[in-house]
Amino acid sequence: MVRTVSQDLPLDADKHPIFYAPTMSPLFKKLPGFQKTPAGLERQILRRLPHVLWVGTLLAAIGAGLMRVLPWSGSEAEVLTRITTVDIYLISLVILHWTAVFTVAIGAFIVMVMKGPAYVADAYPLPDAEHPAPEGAPRS
Repeated sequence: MVRTVSQDLPLDADKHPIFYAPTMSPLFKKLPGFQKTPAGLERQILRRLPHVLWVGTLLAAIGAGLMRVLPWSGSEAEVLTRITTVDIYLISLVILHWTAVFTVAIGAFIVMVMKGPAYVADAYPLPDAEHPAPEGAPRS
């Protein structure tokens, strides 16, 4: 049996069905007449980001690998110091790269969500809507 919101609720519940809704569907009511904006650059960016993430990480890994393959002059301690220094720089570069890609992904996702359908906001009941408190009076 399908029950409507107003069958088992107080009389004023029809004004605020969000608090009594048995499902999530009443929470997201699309604004009538709103047209979605077509997808743009943000979708292209989101599609390319995994590729950009892996290519940037792979380039840093190739750099670290080349440091170990190329011949070095100097003592073994100097060579290990140089390789370790380059490794530290490359690790920090990878972290910076991942952070930049993640930041761009957040921005593109926000643009994508904002281009989506508009939703009707639910009414917020004001307790003193009928008789507003006088100016400067303490609010309860």
